[in-house]
Order: sequence, then C-alpha cells, then structure tokens
Amino acid sequence: MSAPVKKNDEISITITGMSSEGFGIGRTEGFAVFVPYAIVGETVRAHIIKVASSYAVGKLIEVTEPSADRREPSCPVFSKCGGCALMHMSYEAQLEYKRNLVRDALERIGGLGGVSVSPVVGMDDPYRYRNKGSFPFAPKDGRAAWGLFAKKSHRLIGVYDCMIESSDAVNAAKAVADWANSFGVPAYDETSGAGVLRHVVTRSLTGGTSVCVVTTGKLPHKDELIGAIRLAVPNVTSIAQNINPNSTNVILGKVTRLLWGEETVSQTICGLDFGVSAESFLQVNPVQTEKLYSLAVEGLGLTKDMSVCDLYCGIGAITLMLAERAADAVGIEYVQKAVSDAKANAKLNGIYNAEFISGSAENVLPRLVKEGRRFDAVTLDPPRKGAEPEALKAAAECGACRIAYISCNPATLARDLKILAGYGFMIESVQPVDMFPHTAHIETVVQLTR
Repeated sequence: MSAPVKKNDEISITITGMSSEGFGIGRTEGFAVFVPYAIVGETVRAHIIKVASSYAVGKLIEVTEPSADRREPSCPVFSKCGGCALMHMSYEAQLEYKRNLVRDALERIGGLGGVSVSPVVGMDDPYRYRNKGSFPFAPKDGRAAWGLFAKKSHRLIGVYDCMIESSDAVNAAKAVADWANSFGVPAYDETSGAGVLRHVVTRSLTGGTSVCVVTTGKLPHKDELIGAIRLAVPNVTSIAQNINPNSTNVILGKVTRLLWGEETVSQTICGLDFGVSAESFLQVNPVQTEKLYSLAVEGLGLTKDMSVCDLYCGIGAITLMLAERAADAVGIEYVQKAVSDAKANAKLNGIYNAEFISGSAENVLPRLVKEGRRFDAVTLDPPRKGAEPEALKAAAECGACRIAYISCNPATLARDLKILAGYGFMIESVQPVDMFPHTAHIETVVQLTR
C-alpha cells in the first residue's frame, strides 16, 4: 500500500499523540505523520518534508486550532537550536507528557502493563537550571561565533542568551568570544579542520564556576583570556584549557591544563560536599538532583547493618549518601578520574565506610559476586544506553533484596526492568523527576523488591 501523502504536500491534520522526541503525531488515512512543535488536540497545517514506508514528517506551517496548553516560547531561537523541544507547551502539559512517556515505554517495551507511574516531580522555576554549559564555536563572517547546534546537525545557531543555562555560563561564552575576536584567535572550522577555538564548557556550582576553553592546540594570549573570564564571571574559581586536536564530535580531548585557580569546584548535594573536575559526570540540575537522589536512597529503607553497592557511581554522591545510612557502601565507576574524585569526596566529608573501585559495572560486580561478596541493596544510575546484561545479572545474584534504578531513558529503563523481572524482582514504585524542563528528556527512579 502506498503512502497517502507525498513530499511537498500540504495537509491539515489533527494531533492525537506525541513521540519520545516531543513531536506531535497525527494520522491521515491511518498513516502516521510526525509534526514537530505540534501539541495533542491541535489541528495544524503541515508541509510534508519526508515520506518513509510507515510514516511521514511534516513541517508546521500554521496552528489552525490551538491547544489550551500552547504557550509563546520565551527563547528567540526556539525551534532553531537543538536544545529545547517543549518550550511551546505549558509546564504542566510538559510534565504530563513526560509521565506518559515513562508509562508507554514500560507497557510497550517492557511488557509491564498496569504499573502505576506517579505524577512527575517538577520545578517551581523551570529556567536557568543547568549548572553545566557547553557552547561550540565556529567561524562566521570572519569572526568567532558561539551558540548551539541546530537539531541533529553541526550547523551553529548563534545565540546571545540561553534560558535554561546559568548566567555565568552565558557570560563566560560571551567573554571568550570577545577575547577571540579582539586578538584574532580563529574559531575551529569542522569542514577544513583549521582554527583554534572549539568549545567553552562551564560548571556553575555552589563553590563557584569553572570555565574550560577547548582548543585544537596552543593557546595564544593566555593571560588576556584569564583576565577576560575573571572580569565577566566574578564567581569563577577555576579556568582550564582542554586540548582536542582530533576531527571528532567528542567535545573534550585527553589533556586538560589548569590555567588559573583550583583543579576542582565544590558542589553541595543533600548536605554533602563534592569536588568536581572537568572530566567528571555530575547531574546538570542541582535542585532536581537532590530530589532524585533522595528518592532513590530513602526508598531503600537502609539500616546500619546493611551493605550496599552503587553501580555507575560517578563522583560518589549516591555512594556517600548510602554509606551514611548503611554499614558500608561500594561504588563502581569506569572513569578513573571520577573514582579519584569520589575517594577525595569521601575523605572531604569524613566518611570512611565507602569503598570505590575503578572499572565497568559489568566486569567488577560479577567479579565481586564470584569472590563471595554480598550486598543487601543495589543502586544503579547508568548512561542512556542502560545497564549491561552482565551487570543486571550480578545485581540480581549479589544477595540484594532491593534495587533502586535511576534512568535517563525510558526505553532502556523498560528493557532493563523486564530483565530484572525475569530474575524475580517486582516494581514497587515508579517516580519520574523532571531534570530537564523544556526538553523531551525525563529521569525516573524505580524501586524494586525481590
């Protein structure tokens, strides 16, 4: 059966659902049409830009019957840059959309029908929440321009502000751009490989702001750069240079050099202090991080006679929270620098019943189990790809009666929960937390019991 639409058709369509990317979904003669920036309940006019065998994609031309949840975006480049997907929706509608994302993934991918998904824990003020900024640079009209990439591309969209980033991040990017253009430091051109300035990466934490300037090699006019950043960002406590000479989409290279200030910046999470280096992972929303971690840890019901294992532990934030409540805690993390930070953080907070092991969760935990190590509870906070099957198997075989799974991807969460169900674990609660307002991303804490 051929598609009922063809490229360059203009159609009117009613939106009946939304995709995991935040696109509106409607149907014409039963054929799915995805329309970015359309909302459930709306009737829109769309220009068909792509037709595949089972779906089409339309560009929104006009909203003829708007939803009551439609809002005017507060960002002038919304729909151009790839940072936000939902700023055209009321915040309440965003939260309900994300709750449905989790519920649908559990049912469709995990086969876990009938599971209750709690209302999403949102923010009182869903702006300026990101403590990490990452702004690419590119040459434009003979100058170094900064901004954000357009969705699914490396085409730079120049910006003057970002409504979800901290003011320090924006001011640092502006200062570096002014410095580069004042001293003729060229931005990196991905096409030719020429140029010096690639990215500015910032972290705005409770202990101050770190600024890392990513270059292809040597850094000219270093002292002037330091002065410009310190003037623009009075809260700065660390300025570093990262060198990335490779033709790659990876932002940071292997070498980071401190130019001024401290190696790490401190962040307070749930009453504990953490030193964070440029290479270490840290959740980008500090307000919601405390809610997320507290839900995970408190839900385990730990007592002082219990041993706990924390997989994908990063700089040890959850591990140390667990250690405060248990007899001992073991954190496992692949990134060596994060493990070093975690050990330093344990010492900083006077917590001596936490152990940190460098290595992948799928290798270290099975080895510990084979050696006879047993744990009463396990927490895991894997990357978007989810946990490896070997790590899930070891978590099920280490003696744990309870598991707290923190996920940033409903699809891989559902897949892994299905695996854990096969090992005899049942879902006790599912609590989404909105870590990334105005985007289609959602974090979820799931408590499981054997």
